[in-house]
Amino acid sequence: MADKVSIITPTYNCGEFIGETIQSVLKQTYQNWEMIIVDDASNDNTREIVEKYCEKDKRIKYYLLNQNSGAAVARTKAMELATGKYIAFLDSDDLWLPDKLEKQISFMEVNNYNFTCTAYEQVDEKGISLNKVIKTKPKTDYNGVLLSCPVGNSTVIYNGEALGKFVVPNIRKRNDDALWLQILKKEKYIYGMSDVLTKYRVRQDSLSSNKIELIKYHWKLYREIEHLPIARSVFHICYWVFLKVLRIK
Repeated sequence: MADKVSIITPTYNCGEFIGETIQSVLKQTYQNWEMIIVDDASNDNTREIVEKYCEKDKRIKYYLLNQNSGAAVARTKAMELATGKYIAFLDSDDLWLPDKLEKQISFMEVNNYNFTCTAYEQVDEKGISLNKVIKTKPKTDYNGVLLSCPVGNSTVIYNGEALGKFVVPNIRKRNDDALWLQILKKEKYIYGMSDVLTKYRVRQDSLSSNKIELIKYHWKLYREIEHLPIARSVFHICYWVFLKVLRIK
């Protein structure tokens, strides 16, 4: 029997999109999964939508936090509840192609990889393609992720049986990058598939849409979480500004 995959999905006020996200999981050709949705105290109709799916499919599990604490706390809670060999991440507004799990798990098992990601396509709030594919690299180490993270959150799967569970560093933004860095302290590389298996929804109200504001979170990541020297932190901030804010490739 195929090994179980635990799908980690934090959510907050995502009632407009989360139904479609769940449907993309239900359509997976790889069927041995559990989807752990941790609600960060939403005040919209997220709970009602998710509970309807839970009633129809027991593989979908819902957990409500008592207070809004941020995606990092929600992700950590979901990982605590996970029972699968593999841990996969899927944000509550993103979408998987139907063969995503099947192809990526096969990629990991054939090559004996513990930590992987894939390429992904950007779509707008209505799910319409923006004709932009974010490619990944064949393999990236800690320094590579630190310099220019080529990892889309909703594309990642790692072997939890081999690497264990992690506490996601508690910062409001860039906590996914911080998690990958934690994993890469145990596993030398994250291996990338060139296949486009995920659709990343670009939203105007996204936490990551204000790139200028993100600078302070990068500084927090470099200095307070990774404890980099000031000079190296400044270098990484400048590199990120040129790469992402000014879009110099």
